[in-house]
Amino acid sequence: MTPGAGGGPGARDAQPTLRDVAERAAVSAMTVSRVLRDDPKVLPATAARVRAAVAALGYRRNEVARSLRLGSGTGLVGLVVTNLANPFYSRLALGVDAVVARHGLKAVIGNTGQDPDTERSLVEDLVARRVDGIVAVPAGGDQRHLAAAAAEGVPVVLASRPPAGFAADHVLVDDYGGARAATERLLAAGHRRIGFLGSPPAVYTGTERLRGYAAALAGAGLPAEDTYIRQGQQQTAEAARAAAGLLALPEPPTALFCSNNRNTIGAFRAIREAGTATALAGFDDFEMADTLGLPLTLVAYDTDELGREAGRLLLARLAERAGADGTPAPPERRTMVPTTLVSYGTPGQAP
Repeated sequence: MTPGAGGGPGARDAQPTLRDVAERAAVSAMTVSRVLRDDPKVLPATAARVRAAVAALGYRRNEVARSLRLGSGTGLVGLVVTNLANPFYSRLALGVDAVVARHGLKAVIGNTGQDPDTERSLVEDLVARRVDGIVAVPAGGDQRHLAAAAAEGVPVVLASRPPAGFAADHVLVDDYGGARAATERLLAAGHRRIGFLGSPPAVYTGTERLRGYAAALAGAGLPAEDTYIRQGQQQTAEAARAAAGLLALPEPPTALFCSNNRNTIGAFRAIREAGTATALAGFDDFEMADTLGLPLTLVAYDTDELGREAGRLLLARLAERAGADGTPAPPERRTMVPTTLVSYGTPGQAP
């Protein structure tokens, strides 16, 4: 008899278990666990059957017992990002929170301002506060503090950037492919002098997007000239100044490709100020991009899904650790969020 389903002393206090849900849905307990952590690899029909069993039985995870198994009673997940002023990171945070909140966890967000020392201090503080896990967008290539957190038993998942020097689950955007596709669209429109505006060279996403830009040029038989490349801009004002410098060259670019939304917005301001017909393409779709009034091609992807997938990876590691039976942990998992191109306005032809 299902616990709590019949009479007798204490029947009302008994709670259905994971195994009860599995029996009702005719699946394994592991499959139930995968559905509860939103594993996208579970067949939709199976997931629906499990959720129906959960609802019918009134099953709820025992978060207290879970915390004891994990050696932590906080129920908190640390989320470390580089710039909360950038809408990308707020959407990422919403995606992570949407997944972990369903499992009784709360996300605590820390902003590093792209400063590795701040990130190191923040991660050390999160570990000291015994968070159940950490999702991080690393500020640079030195990730020893993240490796140390993982070594101390805190599951670490990286979003948008891969691990360096240690193994960790991570979810990436197709930075190279998206940048190459956007630059190829500018080339197809007849542009041959295409400038690049990007984040600091130490930032993985900026480096991959520069690589995609250069590959597209090489495919057209063109070099990636340093004259037309500006890196290091993190704010729109910096990007506007960099773009203005490119537009003031004796032979200015007829199009610009920007590696993130901050650079795209800054470049737009410079183009509007200069009054040129410069075509513009960039990575990251953003709100009101369709109102700018100039030809614009953007590399779009689901930022919320990037966060949701990071949350799923973390929940999977937490479940594996909670049920550890001495077997080796699975190898690191890597997933990729695809990109698409969206265009606003009339495609910009080379003058």
